[in-house]
Amino acid sequence: MNIILLGAPGSGKGTQAKALMDAEGLTHVSSGDLFRANIRGKTPLGVAATDYMSRGALVPDDLTIAMIRERLAAPDVTTGVLFDGFPRTVAQAEALDRMLGEIGQSVAGAVLIDVAEDALVERLSGRRICRECQTPFHVLFKPFEACPEARCDGEHLYQRDDDKPETVRARLEVYRAQTEPVIDYYAAQGKLQRVAGEGPMTEITQRMCAAIAELSGA
Repeated sequence: MNIILLGAPGSGKGTQAKALMDAEGLTHVSSGDLFRANIRGKTPLGVAATDYMSRGALVPDDLTIAMIRERLAAPDVTTGVLFDGFPRTVAQAEALDRMLGEIGQSVAGAVLIDVAEDALVERLSGRRICRECQTPFHVLFKPFEACPEARCDGEHLYQRDDDKPETVRARLEVYRAQTEPVIDYYAAQGKLQRVAGEGPMTEITQRMCAAIAELSGA
């Protein structure tokens, strides 16, 4: 069973991916993790990606797809994959369909974690980072109470530029422009489930599992 995980920045995709790995027995395949691993390992794909990134250019689809293809050849993905961060475009979705078709598999469906924009802005813009030890905090969900390294009283906490509300809204606009066609792609095939992404984490996980069961016909 292969599932696409969709959701805006701040929707809780990473948290839910970890929960679903245990609940559904799926292997989490994150395009971001693949990029970092290939770049860190200086693989041919990583070196090629670094070349584009160092020039400020977008990494072309064929490199991303090649990393995914290589990952799908690993033995730990035989029980099913939870794709996170891929596909980002309709062209990538079509390429994934072809790749899976070559090994007699298909995408069971996509689960979209739906969170209101104001809630996403609140989640993302509430983050604070310590300049001294880089520990992340959140003004609502994980407020500063004591320095984990006993080095300060919170005077080094700051808000990154890309966490400021106006920047967050711009990031969400980019996400929508990129992802709406992918959402439409799976919706047109009857393979899209929307899950409310607000509320206790365990309840959201239960909704996610119910959506996956619906997609798998269980």
